[in-house]
Formats: sequence, structure tokens, C-alpha cells
Amino acid sequence: WCRETVPRVMELVSPRLPQRDACVLLSVSPWCHRALAANPKLWEVLDLHEMKKAGERLISALSLARYRHLKVVNLEFAQDIEDRHFLRLKETGAILLEELEFLNLNACQKISDTGIGAATSLCPNLRALSIYWIVGLTDASIEHVVKNCKQIIDLNMSGCKNISDRGIQLVADNYQGLQKLDITRCIKLTDDALQKVLEKCSALESLNMYALSSFTDKAYTKIGYLGNLTFLDLCGAQNLTDDGLSSISRCGSLTYLNLSWCVRVTDVGVVAIAQGCRSLELLSLFGILGVTDACLEALSKSCSNSLTTLDVNGCTGIKRRSRDELIQLFPRLSCFKVGQVAGRSSW
Repeated sequence: WCRETVPRVMELVSPRLPQRDACVLLSVSPWCHRALAANPKLWEVLDLHEMKKAGERLISALSLARYRHLKVVNLEFAQDIEDRHFLRLKETGAILLEELEFLNLNACQKISDTGIGAATSLCPNLRALSIYWIVGLTDASIEHVVKNCKQIIDLNMSGCKNISDRGIQLVADNYQGLQKLDITRCIKLTDDALQKVLEKCSALESLNMYALSSFTDKAYTKIGYLGNLTFLDLCGAQNLTDDGLSSISRCGSLTYLNLSWCVRVTDVGVVAIAQGCRSLELLSLFGILGVTDACLEALSKSCSNSLTTLDVNGCTGIKRRSRDELIQLFPRLSCFKVGQVAGRSSW
């Protein structure tokens, strides 16, 4: 092989490797280093998830020319990442991640509102931001985000229990093109604020409202206006009634619907879903006592060719729960839970 062959082989192979392995290849030879460092596609992702000393690693990486075209920074569950690291990057004035599209700060518990302000100031063209389980964040963080990042279409605030109506109203006012929103366990939010989001963010395709028990049909009925919605998680929506669910049935594009522990729902609401949402692939009715075989019959008439995942565990009113009976109703079913009888895996 000539001296150019090995670097060329490395260039072809490295995109199929984890980034950390690609970094190891840099030290194989000067030829490999030059070839790999010159390939911008290899350095569009900076993956520091679960790594120690992530703050210093971030600063060090961003000082390298090969990371000038970053599209993704993943710091999920990273250790030793704090406000001071983002503040240092901001204060140098030399770092601006104009091509960054996705910033994942999930579970970076040492980041505060100040850190969010500094971090978002570095990436003005951000499209997706995930701040899951940074429990100390407040509405001030959302103020920073809407000020610094005008193009957000995917926002995950799951577990940010100190973000209130004020914060979510900022989201509604500034991100009317929002496509994905996760407000799981954002327990300070009320019907009024959620209504504003649902009215203004009509392009939503994915809405995760897991473990939020305080909302009522006043807000749930507005979900029915989301014509592009394909994913909806309402697990634990204890105040959702058949009226609210009937409104949601207008979301004809739904493929994923989690109604686990929606204890006020009955056959009436599920039959409405069956009639309106004919592309369902996953449906969970876990723990709902008010549903019977009648809702499964209705679902089989409209969703038998699409439904692949079904959970009726704890639905004591449903008697036709054997594997053969469910497969007869839903031939494409490959994943189901029915209490003592379980199909291949559950989610």
C-alpha cells in the first residue's frame, strides 16, 4: 500500500465508528491525523455524554479547528460540567457555534439559569434543546432561550419542575413553529398556560405530558386542533374524561397514544379514538377500569391493520385478553401486555 492508502481507508471506515474510536484513530499516524481531521463530516457531533471532566473536555474540543462545524453537542449525564465552563466560552468571544442544531444538557444538575444563558448565547441557530431533569432551572432559563435561539422546533423540559406558566407562555409566544414539546413533570403548569401553547403552537407533531395530573378537559380539548400530531403521551392524566378524549380523536394522524392511568376514561372515549385515529400503531390503556371488550371491537374495525403495540394490563373490564383473541382482533400485534399473559416485550 502507498502512504495515501491507509488514511483513505481510515476516512472510509471512521464514519461508521463511534466518535470516541475515531478520536483514537487520530493518533495512528500523522497521515491518518491529517486525513481524518480534514474530513468535516467526522466532527459534526461532539459526544461527551456520561464523561468525567466534561466541562474541560468541552472547552478543549471547541478550541480545535476540526470542531468548527459542529451540529450536535451531547452532554447528557456528563460530569463536572458547570456554569463557569459556558461562561468562560462566552467571555472569550472566540467561540460561536453558528451551525449547532442540537444541544443536549440532560441531567447536568450543576447548570443553572446563568449557565443556560451563556450556553444558548453560543448557538444562535439552535433547533433542538434538551434540558431534562435540571431541576433548578426556572423561567429565567426560558427567557434566555427565547432571546438567544429564535429557531427552536424541539424543546424538552421534562422534569423542570420550577418552570411555571410564565415560562411556557414565552415558549408559546416565540416558537409558533414548534414541532416537539416535552413538559413531563412540569408540575407548576396550569390549564391556562397549556391552552396558549396548544393554540399558538399548532404545528406540534409530538407532545409529551407524562405524569401531569392537574390539567383538565379545559386544556385537553385544545389538543384536538393539532392536525399534525403523531405522538401523544397522557399517562397519569387523572382529570381527562371522555369529552376531552373525544376532542383528541380529531388528531387523525396519531400513531402513538399513551392513556395509562387515565382513570376517568371509558369505552365512550376510546371508541371515539378508534373512529378518529385510524393510524394508531401503539395504544396503552393500562390501569383503566372503565373500558371493556366493546372498545377493542371498535379499535379492531379501524386500527386492525396498523396497531402493533397494545397494553390492556389492569383493564379488568376487558375479558378477551388471551393471545389468540387479541391476534384475531389485531393481526399485526407483536407487542402487548394483558396482565398475566404478555406478548413479546413491553415498552
